[in-house]
Amino acid sequence: MATEELPPLASEFKRVVVLGGGIAGALLAKSLQFRAEVFLIDPKEYFEIPWASLRAMVEPSFAERSVINHSDYFTNGQLVVSTAVDIRENEVLTSDGRSIAYDYLVIATGHMDHVPRIRTERLEQYQAESEKINAANSILIIGGGPTGVELAGEIVAYDPNKKVTLVHRGSRLLEFIGAKASKKALDWLTSRKVEVLLSQSVDTNSAADGTYQTSGGETITADCHFVCTGKPIGSSWLKSTIFKDYLDGHGKLVVDDNLRVRGLKKVFAIGDITALPEIQQGYLAQRHAMVAAKNIKMLISGEKETKLAVYKPGTAIAIVSLGKRDAVAQFPFLTVSGCLPGMIKSKDLFVGKTRKTMGLKPTLT
Repeated sequence: MATEELPPLASEFKRVVVLGGGIAGALLAKSLQFRAEVFLIDPKEYFEIPWASLRAMVEPSFAERSVINHSDYFTNGQLVVSTAVDIRENEVLTSDGRSIAYDYLVIATGHMDHVPRIRTERLEQYQAESEKINAANSILIIGGGPTGVELAGEIVAYDPNKKVTLVHRGSRLLEFIGAKASKKALDWLTSRKVEVLLSQSVDTNSAADGTYQTSGGETITADCHFVCTGKPIGSSWLKSTIFKDYLDGHGKLVVDDNLRVRGLKKVFAIGDITALPEIQQGYLAQRHAMVAAKNIKMLISGEKETKLAVYKPGTAIAIVSLGKRDAVAQFPFLTVSGCLPGMIKSKDLFVGKTRKTMGLKPTLT
């Protein structure tokens, strides 16, 4: 495939190429745009606050603040709406045939997610999902991780008359956090008449006329369903590049204390693609971005490597929203549920705070 050569690197500015415009990549690109020549490569024209997506499915107007065009915050860099398909020693190749050289590379491709290319189509998608939920009397949710639990919470908080059934393959909900938090989430859902079936799965391909069979032999009737199981890490394409030997057994990039891909001086990895001993949380991905941005600025300025910032993996803190008012929260020495943790996260889902972090107004007015 022929490649389009971009202009040579500017002598006064180092070029930083960022792969992925999610929560980590977008913040890093925004943070470096006036200190380097930044290229942000992302398959879509917008950045999305991921933990707001389930509220947007029930209340589509919420997405007006949580789905943000890259051009709104990334005002002094080059946006390349494409996908990286190969990485060579000093350049990235994209699916549309471009070759982009770099001085520093940041890999932030997170999880694979098939979403529309442009913001208006993403907003229309949320509108369609909301109409689907509103038209249904009974809803099946497959997957009892944070996505499935939060979606169930959003639906029954919005309309308590909906019949919601949640089927989870595991022995308890929210297996990424402690058993006490799982029990509190289960109790909250069942108190709202959500039927929770554990240690079972559902094959949606065998469903007929709104009837679903579980692996445990149970029959579920539902007007619609949502699959909320985990998304694969966005690293499969790296297995055919020079980075294949830097992936661990789970497909994540092994990084050093400075968030550089281990053994490489000018390549960083941030967000969910990193093999770090911590829970995958959005606020930790933001921390990754800030540490990596600081280190790249120091390297550009000629600082010694011994001065680079060290990233310390986050502690086991997690807050799972349960509608607009409640939540279950796990802290290092305390697990609580109800309106108190709900006040921390559930009302606005940190959307206003995240918009401010990206240099935008918290509200649209």
